Amino acid sequence: MNSDMSAEKELELINAYARSPMTSEQLYAFTVTLCDNEVDRDFECFTPEALEKMKDLFLGKTGISDHSMRSRDQAARIYHCFLQSDPTRKTASGEAYTALKAKAYMVRTPGNSDLIAEIEAGIKKEVSVSCSMNTVTCSVCGKNMRTHSCQHIKGKTYKGKLCYGILSEPTDAYEWSFVAVPAQRNAGVTKSFQSKEETDLNTAIDMIKSIKEDTLITGQQAAAIADYIAELEKLGEQAACYKNHLLEDIARFSLIIMPKVSAKCFTAGCEAMDIDTLKKFRDDMENQAREILPPQTQLRTPIQNRTSDNRDFII
Repeated sequence: MNSDMSAEKELELINAYARSPMTSEQLYAFTVTLCDNEVDRDFECFTPEALEKMKDLFLGKTGISDHSMRSRDQAARIYHCFLQSDPTRKTASGEAYTALKAKAYMVRTPGNSDLIAEIEAGIKKEVSVSCSMNTVTCSVCGKNMRTHSCQHIKGKTYKGKLCYGILSEPTDAYEWSFVAVPAQRNAGVTKSFQSKEETDLNTAIDMIKSIKEDTLITGQQAAAIADYIAELEKLGEQAACYKNHLLEDIARFSLIIMPKVSAKCFTAGCEAMDIDTLKKFRDDMENQAREILPPQTQLRTPIQNRTSDNRDFII
């Protein structure tokens, strides 16, 4: 399918993302091939069904350079995606070649003039996309290489059949970037194939640890971080409650071991201890307290009548 549309329609689609109406003179629009269903340099390929779904996922996604997550590196935005097939061209898997293409726009500013000139000259051409895929199927045995034990190695040939990962069930699209050497020969793709939850959280945490400037994160990454923080807060509350119990025990045992020392002063010195140290200290104090004041029965047997068979503890 081609993406032939009038200039008026394209301007309408672009203005759907703009806060103020833009004119054609203010904008620079171009077409880019995001990815396709050919086996790439990583010995992976998207299914046509995955490309169809990614067509919707990449709408509105921002274009940056080298997958930089800094907001200042945002340069373009996708306003239309479409698939383009060539039935006369076959992929390594024997399918008709299909590419996911996108139309993107930039604002003509002095700061963007060099990038626009490089795009026009064909210097900035290769792109790479960042997305999340749910399934990577082995082309040899058909197992999901992410969830099942597969002995086949991508790039190797088994009985004349090339092993590669078949990428399907896309769950999210993050961004697309201009890069020097893309994984896909015709477009380029940098892929993220962990589970969505793991990707969103781990990627966001790693990114946050290295933040030095303004940074962008996806909505799903933000949600994953929020859930993670909520879980940490819950664990923190439980740890604080347990620590208070330990301090209360220490205060009680201190009255037995050192009755002339204020329990409040005694526990104040324990506040800085971590949980493990505090627990060991509590256990040691409990043992000392038991030596000084061993447990007593409610109905005590006269000393002269006591035996060694624990009858004191029989009621």
